[in-house]
Amino acid sequence: MKIIILGAGQVGGSLAEHLASEANDITVVDTDSERLRDLGDRLDIRTVQGRGSLPTVLRQAGADDADMLVAVTNSDETNMVACQVAHTLFHTPTKIARVREAAYLTRAELFDNEAIPVDVLISPEQVVTNYIKRLIQHPGALQVIDFAEGKAQLVAVKAYYGGPLVGQQLRQLREHMPNVETRVAAIFRRDRPILPQGDTVIEADDEVFFIAAKANIRAVMSEMRRLDETYKRIVIAGGGQIGERLAEAIESRYQVKIIEMNPTRCRHLSDTLDSTVVLQGSASDRDLLLEENIADADLFLALTNDDEANIMSSLLAKRLGAKKVMTIINNPAYVDLIQGGDIDIAISPQLATIGTLLAHVRRGDIVSVHSLRRGAAEAIEAIAHGDAKSSKVIGKAIENIGLPPGTTIGAIIRDEEVIIAHDDTVIETGDHVILFLVDKKHIRDVEKLFHVGLSFF
Repeated sequence: MKIIILGAGQVGGSLAEHLASEANDITVVDTDSERLRDLGDRLDIRTVQGRGSLPTVLRQAGADDADMLVAVTNSDETNMVACQVAHTLFHTPTKIARVREAAYLTRAELFDNEAIPVDVLISPEQVVTNYIKRLIQHPGALQVIDFAEGKAQLVAVKAYYGGPLVGQQLRQLREHMPNVETRVAAIFRRDRPILPQGDTVIEADDEVFFIAAKANIRAVMSEMRRLDETYKRIVIAGGGQIGERLAEAIESRYQVKIIEMNPTRCRHLSDTLDSTVVLQGSASDRDLLLEENIADADLFLALTNDDEANIMSSLLAKRLGAKKVMTIINNPAYVDLIQGGDIDIAISPQLATIGTLLAHVRRGDIVSVHSLRRGAAEAIEAIAHGDAKSSKVIGKAIENIGLPPGTTIGAIIRDEEVIIAHDDTVIETGDHVILFLVDKKHIRDVEKLFHVGLSFF
């Protein structure tokens, strides 16, 4: 596939890295020659320096015969204009734009072929807000991923000493929970992925990824670790777009406070939010945190754009008694360093956004793609279309499907039912199939499996 990526920042660079390793023809456009040189040295891609919204620059990047334009510059306006130019002058089939400003996103009529022709809108702030919301709903989880609109969920937990399953084989999960269907999809032990087998023994400190119907998630979590109590009091540091959206989404169920430095922004938050308490000040102000009884907080969330400020305020809040701390880290290099010590969960907006972008870039009937353990493995949701003649998977038992090496099927969602996959499970048309890949180079093979082709008739 011939793909033009506008923007060589963290999202554009990460996307280029993912796609270049899958034998796509990638061209990255940016005004920053240094960023382009760095990407060009590391990856097998083309780079073009210039403003991505200009017709001359798009033509130079190969827009005449490009299959897709992905506009992820820091400017909403540049991204939207680039999609317009690609549509009008080059008839680019698929146009994806990152748009941050809520004032644009609330006007759906702006984005169609009669106005601004954007096929897929990506809002990083909304993606991250939804991600944090799921973590809040499942105290103790390191990652929570929805499949088939939330009917099934993949949850990562750290196995603790004393958990009922720790020190036991995975096959004993069924004995512990005879009435609950679940499947352990991946295990990370000392930062390395392990393909789970029936005789795999869960060790303390393993990161265990399991999939189950949404209603059964809490019961399975209790097998790995002592369940954390539901959060009640939540403190948010940073009243920007993510802080505001999150407070708006959770304030009806939790006691929420926001700490924000900017007085104008504080007034806006006070006018917009219903029951959230808005405090003007610095989240790194020890006296302010003590005054607001930070020791009573169940969860402290650092959501500003400044990694250092987020890290320092989180460490301070934890030291002063906050029970759980989550922190947004924009620099991916920091994420592994930070998570698991005083900071319980480090959230990478780039990784969350990349998953959403990749779902729209994949071939075949791929609905969503999610990175597990910061990219060490992937979870993919694909829909089986066609029939036994036109599809390589429909009408076949899982044991008879030629899955790529290191790939497993974890679950199937059929209408409202979540079916945990076994060797004799037969895939039917319309099934949502959840697959796990330890080796990303086989993603193209998975796409081909779920691609319906006339060649099969």
